[in-house]
Amino acid sequence: MWTRPDTIAAALMDSPAGLVAWIIDKYRDWSDCDGDLETRWDKDTILTVATLYWATGTIGSSFRQYYDYPHNKPVPPITVPSAITLSNEPAYANLPRSLPERVCTDLRHWSTPGRGGHFMSHEEPEQVARELRTFFGPLRRQV
Repeated sequence: MWTRPDTIAAALMDSPAGLVAWIIDKYRDWSDCDGDLETRWDKDTILTVATLYWATGTIGSSFRQYYDYPHNKPVPPITVPSAITLSNEPAYANLPRSLPERVCTDLRHWSTPGRGGHFMSHEEPEQVARELRTFFGPLRRQV
């Protein structure tokens, strides 16, 4: 899919049922729900997400970042204060802090809360708000 994102995007924009099936599959697989989608998401939420993608025709642009990433130029060092909160996705298990420190020269906050998957801000909004306050609080006092 990530090699030709426009192909799957065209198919999903041709079928609302296909789009909903795709979203359900991704939310089940990428959310921190242990495969039981309804422990994390109610049907109205899933249908709202699907409706937003359908009405705006943006499912394809949501794929673009995954395709573009390996084609981007190397990132210059990030010299401003930075923070990283890792989701509970398997891809980030045991991610060494030294890896982002190669790019973020002023990494001030590193957190692994152990909850929330790919859609962390949607899954755990209070947790994300706490993370933001924890990081930005000291910076506000410096101004």
